[in-house]
Amino acid sequence: MIPLPLARIAELTSGALSGMADPRAVVRGPVVIDSRQAEPGSLFAAFRGANVDGHDFAAQAVRTGAVAVLATRPVEAPAVIVPDVPQALADLATAVAGSLPQATVLGVTGSAGKTTTKDLLARLTGRIGPSIAPVGSFNNEIGHPLTVLRADHDTRFLVLELSARNAGHIAHLARIAPPSIGIVLNIGTAHLGVFGGKDAIAKAKAELVEALPATGVAILNADDPLVRDMAGRTDARVTFFGRSGEAAIRAEEVTMDERGRASFRLRTPSGLAYVRLKLYGGHAVENALAAAAAGYELGLPVATIAEELSEAEPRSRWRMEVTDRPDGVTVINDAYNANPDSMRAAFQALGVIGDGRRRFAVIAALRELGEDSAALNEELGRMAGAAGLAGLIVAGPEAGPVLEGAFAAAGGGATAARQPQTRILHVDDAAAAAAELRAWLQPGDAVLIKGPRAMGLERTAELVLGGVR
Repeated sequence: MIPLPLARIAELTSGALSGMADPRAVVRGPVVIDSRQAEPGSLFAAFRGANVDGHDFAAQAVRTGAVAVLATRPVEAPAVIVPDVPQALADLATAVAGSLPQATVLGVTGSAGKTTTKDLLARLTGRIGPSIAPVGSFNNEIGHPLTVLRADHDTRFLVLELSARNAGHIAHLARIAPPSIGIVLNIGTAHLGVFGGKDAIAKAKAELVEALPATGVAILNADDPLVRDMAGRTDARVTFFGRSGEAAIRAEEVTMDERGRASFRLRTPSGLAYVRLKLYGGHAVENALAAAAAGYELGLPVATIAEELSEAEPRSRWRMEVTDRPDGVTVINDAYNANPDSMRAAFQALGVIGDGRRRFAVIAALRELGEDSAALNEELGRMAGAAGLAGLIVAGPEAGPVLEGAFAAAGGGATAARQPQTRILHVDDAAAAAAELRAWLQPGDAVLIKGPRAMGLERTAELVLGGVR
């Protein structure tokens, strides 16, 4: 973070100093929202949650080393009192971003693949100069400014995720750190119930390219019609990526190995090179192409881009983590979150990784799908029931449509006749899913664990990987 005295922080956030705060005391970072992460020179932002109020931990944060607390009421510690902590963070981050004219801001959005693409982008920009990127999925009104506030005068690149839970969210995040390169990956069905339709989702995601200056670059997925059409919504220059011939940055001759990792020939206007990904799943190709397009626009040689993409391994937790137990059981932990599109991609990866093996899956009903929830969850169940699984566990509430679809696909019809018999079970939670699954698994099996974030199915993976029966 750029060093700032408390007086300047109060000025930028429309706040007032309280609790004997020294206006000359300097915050050097980081800005944290967990008092346990406070360290000498940091600033603790106190949030009031449903169960925990950060204001109650203000004194603890200062004892640990925080210079002061960003708070909405007086606390037993030096503080900057502001009307609204999230807005204060945004104001502070906006000021920091504005003081870094030498830094290039890259923004990435889409219904799926943002975090993986962000991780790849950070590798590529790191070849050029000091880069800042979010930890995990810090992509909302809290995580986004926290990431920006990590930048300092040495930062050359800010690689940022921008998520949208409603119209206007991405536009708000883009005002904090205005991007000069904007990447839109895809338009899927995540948060369909919030937006009401894919066209509305596309309109929200397009706020990123609308925020680009005329001197900027919009990097768009040529294979997704809703993304491709965003070319008309920006004054910036447009570069397309994808598998189609119209994409300037494209993948040719894509193949998959037995572990579900893709290899392809990367073609750019400046030449071509071969990429062999260590990331799992065919959908990783699109993420790699998006990052490659940004690397190309930044002037990286195609050979360097291919080298970095080929060396990249999963960096963010619970996203296509593939782990082999000592007994040969392969666990695919993709439990960070789920929507209909990412579920389809995950089952495709399970089909490749588990080819010739007994396959199992632990899933849960998808959420935020609005009036289409029952139909889409039944479709999910049908997909799982027809996937040739030896066993399927559906965990958590509102599982009825998923179970109905799974039983229908596994129990009758021409498709089911070609599939092995699938044992289907409903359990209450992640721990119960792990208990049942461990009783089913035998050496050499493969299992996919994936569901919406609220179900916490990463716990199932942790328990299954914790030991062999």
